[in-house]
Amino acid sequence: MTVTLNIVGDAEADALLSSDPLALLIGMLCDQQYPMEAAFAAPKKIADRMGGLDVHRIAESDVDEFASMCSVPPAIHRYPGSMAKRIHELCHIIIDRYDSSPAAIWTEGDPDGKEVLKRLKALPGYGDQKARIFLAILGKQYEVEPAGWRQAAGDYGLEGSRRSVADVTDAQSLQEVRAFKKEAKAAAKAAKA
Repeated sequence: MTVTLNIVGDAEADALLSSDPLALLIGMLCDQQYPMEAAFAAPKKIADRMGGLDVHRIAESDVDEFASMCSVPPAIHRYPGSMAKRIHELCHIIIDRYDSSPAAIWTEGDPDGKEVLKRLKALPGYGDQKARIFLAILGKQYEVEPAGWRQAAGDYGLEGSRRSVADVTDAQSLQEVRAFKKEAKAAAKAAKA
């Protein structure tokens, strides 16, 4: 499997996301109240500061020291301390529940799309929407297609859609996703009024 993601727009950061399931999970975790490209650049910042991205090194680090490292400018997130704590907790869960293998979340026991969605929703910081988007990334870009993944991902799994990071493959699709999100926010705001 050779995956080439183009989310950050930085060759090294995108290569890390393409090759390392932990990086992809961390990037998606950080995609909250922060620009998409910056959120998905967080794993590369952590890897640069720690000499690589390793689930054990993160989990075994002192959580406050890890949060401090994540806060050094340029910080990994708008709220680096709280995000660092979630990343730390995520790594513990991967070690404890998935034998230290991030990809086991979507491969262990040959799960279907519903089961993968359930596993993702059990991760810190992964609510229903984020879990569905991540499942769509797996199916659309990461070549991971468990049975029923499109249905489990909901509208994010629709072929040809431009709803989320799962649909970003280049600068053009990034702009299309931004336009969709802007329209969706305006519609939600109008509905409230």
